[in-house]
Amino acid sequence: MRVGAEVESVCRKCGTVWHVVIALAEGRIANVECGDCGARHRYRSATTTTKKSATRSARAPSRKSRSASAALVEADLSRPRRPFRPSDTYEVGDRITHPSFGEGVVQLVRGPTKIEVLFGVGAKTLVHGRRSAG
Repeated sequence: MRVGAEVESVCRKCGTVWHVVIALAEGRIANVECGDCGARHRYRSATTTTKKSATRSARAPSRKSRSASAALVEADLSRPRRPFRPSDTYEVGDRITHPSFGEGVVQLVRGPTKIEVLFGVGAKTLVHGRRSAG
């Protein structure tokens, strides 16, 4: 593992799992930054559940799990599959191919610069509509 690498960790602020390593201690991940809300916190593995989080999930579904159970947007097959580019803009139902996450379908447009895309590995928030500097 190295600083700047992407890793799965649970953000208690927003519930996002995608993070970037910002500090290592004795060869282990110490701190991470949330890729969605920007919060910085200790590394918490997304694959292990603590007693507290297991109890919480038994009582009531979290905000993230409620949204995950909502109806998924199907791919609009009348539109061609497009390679993902941060400078392009996307609409709900667009099919994209991302170099790291593979094929996905745009589920939600979160304003002019963010989209939520469902890939085989899960939902990811990506930028779009970014103008190139120049």
